[in-house]
Amino acid sequence: MSAGTAAARDRRWLLVAAGVRNFAYGLISVDIGVAWREAGFSPALIGALFSVALFAGGLTGALAGLVSHRIGRRRLMWGLGLIMAAGGGLLTVHDTFAVAAAVAALGAFSPSGKDVGAMLPLDQAALAETATGDEHTRIYAAYNLLTTSAAALGALAVAGLGLLPRWGPLAGASRFATALYAVCGVLVALSYTRLSPGVEGGSRREGGAWTRLRRSRPVVFRLTALFGVDALAGGLVVQGIMVVWFHDRFGVGLATLGPLLFVVNMAAAASFLAAAPLARRFGILPTMVFTHLPSNILLVLVALAPSFPLAAALLVARSLLSQLDVPTRQAYTMAVVDPEERTAAAGVTSAVRGPAAAISPSLAGIALARSALGIPFILAGVIKVGYDLSLWTMFRRVRLPASAGSARDPS
Repeated sequence: MSAGTAAARDRRWLLVAAGVRNFAYGLISVDIGVAWREAGFSPALIGALFSVALFAGGLTGALAGLVSHRIGRRRLMWGLGLIMAAGGGLLTVHDTFAVAAAVAALGAFSPSGKDVGAMLPLDQAALAETATGDEHTRIYAAYNLLTTSAAALGALAVAGLGLLPRWGPLAGASRFATALYAVCGVLVALSYTRLSPGVEGGSRREGGAWTRLRRSRPVVFRLTALFGVDALAGGLVVQGIMVVWFHDRFGVGLATLGPLLFVVNMAAAASFLAAAPLARRFGILPTMVFTHLPSNILLVLVALAPSFPLAAALLVARSLLSQLDVPTRQAYTMAVVDPEERTAAAGVTSAVRGPAAAISPSLAGIALARSALGIPFILAGVIKVGYDLSLWTMFRRVRLPASAGSARDPS
C-alpha cells in the first residue's frame, strides 16, 4: 500500500471514529440534563457533575501528550474507546448519580455534546500526518463538519428515545441512551484498530523528546492562555447547561429540545464548509476573529429574548458563526509548531480548555438555580469578545510558514 493510499485510509477511519463518538456525546449531553432535572437534581448539582467531566477531559488530554510516545497513538486511542464503552456500560447497569460522577471523572462523558478529552488532541495530531500544505484547514473543516453533524444527529435521536419505555430516571433519561453510548464506544475502539503506523508520525521515532515543546513553546503557551479564556466562557454555556436553562426558563422538554439542538448543531456544521474558503481568502487569523465576534453578541441576545421562539432563532443564528474559528484554530496551532511537536502542542492547548471550562458549569448551575435570567449567556458573550480582541492584538503580526497555505494571512 502506498503512503498516499495509507494516509487516505487512515483519514477515513479517524473520521468514522470521530463521527460515532460525537453522535454518542450529542445524545447524552441533551438527554442527561433534563433527566436529572426531572429526577429532582438542582441545576447546581448538575453543573458540578458537568464540571467534573470537563476537568477530567482536559486532564486526560494533557496525559495523552505525555505518554503517547511510549504507548503509541493507535494503542492509546483504542484504549480510550474501551473506556468510553465501559462508562456507558456502567451507566446502563447502575443508574445512580455517584456512578455518573465516577464515569465523568474518567473522562468518558461529555456534557458539551462534543469532544473534551484525550481523543481530540490525538485525532488532531493523527490527521496532521495525513495532510500536506494547505490541506490542513480543509481537513480540519471536514473533521469538524462531520463531528458536529454527528452530534446533531445524537441530539435528534433523544426525541426518538423519549418514546421508548424508561428503565430508570437517571443515567441519561433512559438506559437505552446509555446502552447505545456503550455500543458507540466499542465501535470507536474497533475503528482505531484499523489505523496504520503512519499516524504515529514522529512520536515513535523521536522517543520521549517529541513530547517536549521547544522552538514553538512561547507561541503555544500564549495560544494556550487565550484558548483557556475562551474555554472558560464556553463552559458557561455547554450544551447540557443550555438544555437546563431552556427547560427551566420556557418549560420545554426533550421533544422540543432535541430537534432544536439538532438544528443548532447542523447550523454549526454548515458553517464549517465556509472555514477553508474564508481562510484562503482572508487568512486564518482574521477568519478566527471576525466570525467569532458577531456570534458572541448573538449569544448575549439569547439571554435577553422574551420568548422561546426568539431565543431559539437567535441561538441558531449564533451557531452559523460560532464554530468557524474551530478548524482554523486547529490548523493555526498545527501550522506554527514543528511536526514532531504537534501532539504535544495539541495536548497542551486542549488540556487547558478542559480545566478552564470545568470551572464554569458549576458557576452557571449556581446562577441558574438563583435566577431564570440567562446570566451565563451574558457572561460568556462578554468574555468571548475580550478573547477575540486579545487574540487579534497578540497574533496579528505573527506570520505563518508558507506551507500553511495562508500567504494572505496578516498573522
